[in-house]
Amino acid sequence: METQIHVPVGSPLIQKIPIFVDEHNVTEGAMKLIKELRPTWDPSNVRIKLFTDGTTNKLVGCYVEESPEDVVLVRVYGNKTELIVDRDNELKSFQVLHANGCAPRLYCTFLNGICYEFMQGDALGTQDVRDPALLRCEHVGGACEPGANVDEKLIAREMARIHAIHAHNGCIPKPNLWIKMRKYFSLVATEFTEEASNIRIQQEVPSKAVLEQEMVWMKEHLSTLGSPVVLCHNDLLCKNIIYNNKEGHVRFIDYEYSSYNYQAFDIGNHFNEFAGMAEPDYGLYPNQEMQMEWLKIYLQAYKLFTKNTEEVSERELETLYVQVNKFALASHFFWGFWALIQAKYSSIDFDFLGYAVLRFNQYFKTKPAVMAMQVPE
Repeated sequence: METQIHVPVGSPLIQKIPIFVDEHNVTEGAMKLIKELRPTWDPSNVRIKLFTDGTTNKLVGCYVEESPEDVVLVRVYGNKTELIVDRDNELKSFQVLHANGCAPRLYCTFLNGICYEFMQGDALGTQDVRDPALLRCEHVGGACEPGANVDEKLIAREMARIHAIHAHNGCIPKPNLWIKMRKYFSLVATEFTEEASNIRIQQEVPSKAVLEQEMVWMKEHLSTLGSPVVLCHNDLLCKNIIYNNKEGHVRFIDYEYSSYNYQAFDIGNHFNEFAGMAEPDYGLYPNQEMQMEWLKIYLQAYKLFTKNTEEVSERELETLYVQVNKFALASHFFWGFWALIQAKYSSIDFDFLGYAVLRFNQYFKTKPAVMAMQVPE
């Protein structure tokens, strides 16, 4: 039984550059890396674009105007993120997904980050993943071309394609969810340095005793649902889905949380992300009709990749629907813990404590209805 991802035999070695990049002055460090990775570029012509959507790391894109399609992304790991992200596992996920045509090239690692290929396309917004007919897109570099649309089927099929990857060298993969959640729980701060935060956490966050009780209950209940353990992205928020209008496909980016996990967790987590992150609106969580349509497309693709058949029974569909909604509970808990840790250590301007409260509140709000669901006999 294995939780570690195995890199395919023959995968190229990752270049390691001994440079440290100051997260408060990313440009200077990025230019040093570009001299190593793109020695033919004239430093005076290098343009740097800062991406501001990340809540874990700092990210910039480097390019020269004569070759705008060749963008080198420089990602600087956030403060103390090694506590919540297994960096070795992230690199292995990157290599496995790239070997299977699902990820961009990884150019190098440096002392506190990685450089990789820019994925051409448009990052989706919360409305894009909901619209069953035409999904509008938001270009990472500005306005989207008029009429750029993406079909939701592409997202379901791409997730199925990743879930069907066999990269465990014949070993039976073991889910990383409970190990990771237990680790996060052990890191959750009981006190915060600022007095206001102390008051907030005491008033708004459930006690550690309650959190541990729920975590134990979840593991006992969810691990018996029979959801297959597959290679999962685990962080499929809208901005991590890139739509390439020209080539007519979607790809997923950012593999920091990728691991072997329950199939239903990856899907349930994605459905939770329909709410958005800056100002989450869980009224956007997909209803049963929308889920059933999405899940049928997903199952047809997954079975085609794994069993050479697209036949999906109503029982299979209903089973996955129940599994997904139950594992969506674990997603709320996982990111609630994550946000509490980030609230203590992150230097990124985001109300992590408020986000944790939202996720725990949503867990307790939805738990009764979800737990009433039964997997078909």
